[in-house]
Amino acid sequence: MSYQDINAKTIDSWVKNGWEWGKPIDHSTYEAAQNGVWNVKLTPTKYVPHEWFGNLKGKKILGLASGGGQQMPIFAALGAVCTVLDYSEEQINSERIVAKREQYNIEIIRGDMTKELPFENESFDIIFHPVANCYVEEVKPIWQECYRVLKHSGILLAGMDNGINFLFAGDDETEVVNSLPFNPLKNAEQMKQLEQDNDGVQFSHTLEEQIGGQLEAGFRLTDLYEDTNGDGRLHQMNIPCFIATRAVK
Repeated sequence: MSYQDINAKTIDSWVKNGWEWGKPIDHSTYEAAQNGVWNVKLTPTKYVPHEWFGNLKGKKILGLASGGGQQMPIFAALGAVCTVLDYSEEQINSERIVAKREQYNIEIIRGDMTKELPFENESFDIIFHPVANCYVEEVKPIWQECYRVLKHSGILLAGMDNGINFLFAGDDETEVVNSLPFNPLKNAEQMKQLEQDNDGVQFSHTLEEQIGGQLEAGFRLTDLYEDTNGDGRLHQMNIPCFIATRAVK
C-alpha cells in the first residue's frame, strides 16, 4: 500500500469520527452564500480575503485536495463552475451529499494529487488548495501541475504548514523532539510517532519548497498571511504554524 493510500484511509476514518475538516456545510450556510454572506478558510482560523477571489460568477474553480463539502458548495452558491479532486472517498462523498441536497452541478473526481492532474492545459480560472500538501513527499510537482492547468492570469490560492508543528511529538508542544525535515519514509522513528497518533503519513516542507516552488513553476506571488493552529500551546503563544498564499500565473 502506498503512503497516499494510507493517508486516504486515515482521513476516511477521521471523517467518520467527526473530523472538523470533514463536516459539510448546512443548508443555511449555503443559502447565506447565495445572498452574498460567506467565508472560507485555507488555514485553521483565518478567513481568506474576498478580494483574493474577485467575482466568482462563471469562474471555473478547481478544489485541489479540497473535499469535505465546505468550500466548494460556497463557490457553487456564488455562481462558480466547480470541480473537486480529493483522494479520500469520505471527503468526496461529502461533496456529493451537499451537491445533491442543494441541487447544483459539480465535477467530483477521486484522484491523487501527486500524479499528473486529469485536466487539459489552462482549464481553470482559480485553484483553491487548503492545507493538504503536508501529506505528500514532494510539493514542487504539484505547483507545476497547478501552473499547467490554470489559465493565463489564473489564481492559485494555497494553505501550507510551515514546518514548526513537526518539531513536536503528539499533542505535547513543550519540547522539541524532531529535527527537520520530517520525512517518515526516511526516518523510522518519525513513522512510529505518526502511527502511534493515527496521523497518517505526513511531511514537513520548507518555504523554499512551498513559496520558492511556486515561483519556480512560474507563478507571481501577490499576497500572503500567516495563521496559528487554532488550539494548543503554540496557538496560545500566537506562534504561526501556517501560511496562505495568493499567486498568479
